[in-house]
Amino acid sequence: MFDFLFDLPLVIVGPAIILSLCAFALSGLAIFDRYILPRMKFGHEESAFTSAMIQAVMIFYGLAVALVAVNVWGNHSEAARTISQEASAVASLYRDVSSYPEPVRSELKKSLRDYLDYVINQAWPLQRKGKIPIGGVEEMNRFQAHLTAFEPATEGQKLVHAETLRAYNHMIEARRLRLDAVLTGLPAILWWVVIAGALVGISSTFFFRVEDSRLERIQVALLTAFVGLVIVMIFALDRPFRGDLGLDPSPYQLVYDQLMTP
Repeated sequence: MFDFLFDLPLVIVGPAIILSLCAFALSGLAIFDRYILPRMKFGHEESAFTSAMIQAVMIFYGLAVALVAVNVWGNHSEAARTISQEASAVASLYRDVSSYPEPVRSELKKSLRDYLDYVINQAWPLQRKGKIPIGGVEEMNRFQAHLTAFEPATEGQKLVHAETLRAYNHMIEARRLRLDAVLTGLPAILWWVVIAGALVGISSTFFFRVEDSRLERIQVALLTAFVGLVIVMIFALDRPFRGDLGLDPSPYQLVYDQLMTP
């Protein structure tokens, strides 16, 4: 839903969301105060009922949004953990293959360098756009072919080879999880619940008759701004690789600079 918004700077989208909600709230207040509330009966019982209703609406909305926010943050943290695991697996793999004899060692190390260079410079820009990169398979296939073709000659080489295969499997698993996380995001139905719930909750504040209209507008605007901030937070963390808070390839770059750069 509105996928292009995730490519815009948060400094633009965030204030736009908050200001749009505040405009809805203040214009709704003005319309209700002038055209609707004068035609309604307001007494002690009506005020108590209205107050109970708005509390119920905001409590249910707060619970729903809290669950959504926890889920979004969990997905974002899990994606960050995945890329750290992949980068760590590549680093371990690179150190392991450094113990192999020539010419296998140079071939394996070159394949890992090419793979990491692809992830940093080609795959990541695609992930930032919400696209799953399809490259990198050739480097891994070439690495696997050289690795499985190697026949250990000593007990030490057998131990190193077994550990290398284990690290390779961990890297492939983490790579698969990273690619799956590219399309991670809230389903459209949950976004409709978040947005519609905010509008319903804000609209419920219109059914109050307050003598000082300035006080009413200020309080409703503050409540609306807070709801907008929560929605902005969910929006900013919804897609782990996109937007200003999207994950960057710094774990891979660190491994490349420290281990692979001559």
